[in-house]
Amino acid sequence: TAPGGRGAGEERRERGLRGAVDPRRLRLVADQDAGALPPGAGFVPVRKPGKLPSEVYSESFSLEYGEETLTVHTDAVLPGARVLVIDDVLATGGTIGATANLVQRLGAKLVSVSVLIELEFLGGRENVHKLGTEGVSSVISVAG
Repeated sequence: TAPGGRGAGEERRERGLRGAVDPRRLRLVADQDAGALPPGAGFVPVRKPGKLPSEVYSESFSLEYGEETLTVHTDAVLPGARVLVIDDVLATGGTIGATANLVQRLGAKLVSVSVLIELEFLGGRENVHKLGTEGVSSVISVAG
């Protein structure tokens, strides 16, 4: 455990976020976990169905091993907000693509994506770039 009770993974994830986007230009972070927010940024939970208490938008997508659905509150983001999406693993980009679609449906702009681990050999970075993001950063990259 790192100082302050945080694990080594959280420390690496936070270091990776520092270079992902200028926090002064960021308003919200869309993630499944509020563990590593840049200072001054808000948090928007993106969760599996049934986990959020209010009205939600849903986005279904394909994974390597099946189908999945993510949800976000319908009032979670103000139109025009600049959003950083954080995830633990970037494989093919399906989870991040679904999150980006939810962010755009709310009228916000996907600014950047930051992940802890990127599986480069699955081509997720290329798929994420097609979403119009300004950048993708990873703490750990695993080549084929």
